[in-house]
Amino acid sequence: MVLKRIAFGLLILGIVVWAVFPFAWAVITSLKVGSALFTVEAWPSQPSLANYTAIFNEQPFGRNILNSLLAAASVVALSLGLAVLAAYALGRVGFRGRGLLLFVVLGVSMFPQVAVLSGLFELVRWLGLYNRIGSLMLSYLIFTLPFTVWVLTTFMRELPKELEEAAMVDGAGPFVIVTRVFLPLMGPALAATGLLAFIAAWNEFLFALTFTLTDDARTVPVAIALMSGASQYELPWGRIMAASVVVTVPLIGLVLLFQRRIVSGLTAGAVKG
Repeated sequence: MVLKRIAFGLLILGIVVWAVFPFAWAVITSLKVGSALFTVEAWPSQPSLANYTAIFNEQPFGRNILNSLLAAASVVALSLGLAVLAAYALGRVGFRGRGLLLFVVLGVSMFPQVAVLSGLFELVRWLGLYNRIGSLMLSYLIFTLPFTVWVLTTFMRELPKELEEAAMVDGAGPFVIVTRVFLPLMGPALAATGLLAFIAAWNEFLFALTFTLTDDARTVPVAIALMSGASQYELPWGRIMAASVVVTVPLIGLVLLFQRRIVSGLTAGAVKG
């Protein structure tokens, strides 16, 4: 029994180290400048915030963060709003071909981004959205909306049927049932799917690289990838790591903020006996 506990503890420790070490190394590297970047040490002997100031002074990195935040937040709001309505239709309304439609929705999300890139580029250019945040909002819905629809449909099916029947007896229509009865119970599901959709939109690279051109319109992943040093042969590792730390902190904050909401009881207290 003791050996099992020790082995389990070592396994958990290994998982924690495996998950935390890359971020910790990025933080340590971001505090180094010059030749110190190539020295291996647990903590910099002379920590400096020069890399953090450089990424904001030498390029519009603050604007890049704002672009990513605006695009990701807008996509999450649109995805959840549309997905809740679609989930009610697919999860609570019986009609022929419902299962096939669900598989089609899931199949759309499996297409590689590069397969739809050329057609989507033509659509973006025709709509006049090239080099604008609107192009990212439109393109990000391709992979966030199918995922949110699928997850929320599964959750919607598990909600008690008695709630819907009681609302219908009181004269409530489908829209009222969704917004007044089911939506308050879907907080944990909305938090979980919204967080995953936000992370996917925040980290997206290919569409952001293709549909934006100027520095002011780029998102964070593209801005980091295009960082350059004093010459074409230099990679600014310190600034890249500093930028990576800056954009990772909001995601950690979101996870901590919605942690209780995600793990809370999904329908606790919904039906009283």
